[in-house]
Amino acid sequence: MEYGVASPGGLLAAAPLAGRRLRLPLSPPPSPPSIQIKNRLYSISSLPLQARPVRRCGASLASNYSQTSEIVDMDWENLGFGIVQTDYMYIAKCGTDGNFTEGEMVPFGPIALNPSSGVLNYGQGLFEGLKAYRKPDGSILLFRPEENALRMQTGAERMCMPAPSVEQFVDAVKQTVLANKRWVPPTGKGSLYLRPLLMGSGAVLGLAPAPEYTFLIFVSPVGNYFKEGLAPINLIVEDKFHRATPGGTGSVKTIGNYASVLMAQKIAKEKGYSDVLYLDAVHKKYLEEVSSCNIFVVKGNVICTPSIKGTILPGITRKSIIDVAVSKGFQVEERLVSVDELLDADEVFCTGTAVVVSPVGSITYQGKRVEYGHQSVGVVSQQLYTSLTSLQMGQTEDWMGWTMQLN
Repeated sequence: MEYGVASPGGLLAAAPLAGRRLRLPLSPPPSPPSIQIKNRLYSISSLPLQARPVRRCGASLASNYSQTSEIVDMDWENLGFGIVQTDYMYIAKCGTDGNFTEGEMVPFGPIALNPSSGVLNYGQGLFEGLKAYRKPDGSILLFRPEENALRMQTGAERMCMPAPSVEQFVDAVKQTVLANKRWVPPTGKGSLYLRPLLMGSGAVLGLAPAPEYTFLIFVSPVGNYFKEGLAPINLIVEDKFHRATPGGTGSVKTIGNYASVLMAQKIAKEKGYSDVLYLDAVHKKYLEEVSSCNIFVVKGNVICTPSIKGTILPGITRKSIIDVAVSKGFQVEERLVSVDELLDADEVFCTGTAVVVSPVGSITYQGKRVEYGHQSVGVVSQQLYTSLTSLQMGQTEDWMGWTMQLN
């Protein structure tokens, strides 16, 4: 794969920003006085296998770029969940030897792909999603990036692709955040969303793994995923379309899993629903997940969520919420959860990197609508949301050892 200047018509569209000039992606971005960095090493601790206090680590910055300390002047109060053109992106390649190059930081912009690349012809691609948060003292926190690295490795094995090591993945994430740190929103105004991509970029005509792969990370500052924010969303249970089937790829974050839900999601949104909740493809009565979120059902002191059994994505926020809930004294059960239990629940919420915790105000199933908590945020949803986001943003002590601090 190559990256280079594209025609203006091929540029990624940036979100409208008042007073901001659009610029060609491969032109050096104008910036305030900055510190020039070249091959500078930031201290990096070894990745822990168990919970530890906040970790301070850094990356070897292999490329020349300007690192600025000032925050971009934009309307942070009305930041939605969409693409904003930032400064830099990370790119590394892997050939037939299975080893990734060191990687480099290049100006954000379009990339060139061979028309016969594996990702374009056969969907050989994965992506991840994680966030960086700004603390009041100006330092930046990452949340469990090694978990994203491990999940990418699992997905890559299923999709017959090589994957970067956990160390290289985390190092690349850190480089990308540092290069774009002026785009990390002020404390409490949002987060910097990171989108790591792993794709078969090499040319292939017959059905086979690609001969070359590209690992890329780009970023965008984001606000709330759902327009409702931390307010109840309205879901419809889908009993005709299915997100995944046993033996398929529902448990990995491959790109095709998301294109397949667009039709059901489009129909649901045209009817006024926020999103779709899918059922299992065999019995058609057990909950799987929402289009891009895991689902939780609350009854009394018990919180249930569908078990990870090959058709459900093992969400990192899901995993974190389970641990937080247990620490708060809730009984958490990972098992088959039926539609009947859903309709009889005291409270329902979704979890995901983009949404964090999103309370559900109503569920509609086969024409029957059930509302929860009078369309207000449930007590359990609020408690878990506050506990997790306070930890992610560094507002409380990281007693779980999940955050990684960039100075």
